[in-house]
Amino acid sequence: MAAYCTDDLGLPVSPRTVARLLRALGFSPRLNCKCIPSSSPAERNAQFEFIARLRNACEAKHSPIISIDTKKKELIGRFRNDGVSWQQQPVPVNDHDFRSHAAGLAVPHGIYDTLANRGFVRVGVSSDTAFFAVDNLNAWWRQDGQQRYPEASSLVILADCGGSNSYRSRAWKYALQHHFCNAHQIAVTVAHYPAGCSKYNPIEHRLFSQISRNWSGCPLESFELILNYIASTSTSTGLAVTSELNRKQYETGIHITDEQMAAINITPGEHIPKWNYTLSPFSN
Repeated sequence: MAAYCTDDLGLPVSPRTVARLLRALGFSPRLNCKCIPSSSPAERNAQFEFIARLRNACEAKHSPIISIDTKKKELIGRFRNDGVSWQQQPVPVNDHDFRSHAAGLAVPHGIYDTLANRGFVRVGVSSDTAFFAVDNLNAWWRQDGQQRYPEASSLVILADCGGSNSYRSRAWKYALQHHFCNAHQIAVTVAHYPAGCSKYNPIEHRLFSQISRNWSGCPLESFELILNYIASTSTSTGLAVTSELNRKQYETGIHITDEQMAAINITPGEHIPKWNYTLSPFSN
């Protein structure tokens, strides 16, 4: 064992002695702690209060309110998956996570019905775009939403600030208007969580965390396996999840013109309009 020599006294000191002295002074090996908050918008708390009121109002009226987001993309194949699973022997996986070794890339987009405690996840094979998100919203409404809320004339969506449903995205608002609102003759109010606050979006801790726990430590070797893990996710509070595959290929970089945006029937909210707005359908 190597020894250290103090400059002042010239005495050799072993690493164990140094460690013992440091511990006596209250030191110990520690990881970095991610606790310094990033700068947050001035309207952060006001937006959280608004969302809380919105959720309470929907619950009181039994009006549909959903939380949406795209989960982390997953490589399909024998790749390491964080966590542990019950096995007699460790499961062998690739020593590197090279995209070129994957059979595909899974893009799980989720919709969580906060009133019914129901999840709906469509796993894409292409890109996470605004049109992908709205197509999945359409599938949820046709298969689940309109059966559960047959009298609904409006829908509230809770979403993050970025990603395929970014509050800055023209494509998101355009697709919502023409591919959902007009198609189903239903008004959609969108409320975005402030930047850096995605962990408070209900879908993160009510649905996505449960899916991750269900497939913890298990290599995701096929799309079928991913769908099975998602559909078998449940909790003691009654969560049930539907899953399906979306094989459509989505083009990225679609530009929405000023003229197209001008034709959208959007009403900015009275409260922080950049994060809250309503899209109303045009009459058929």
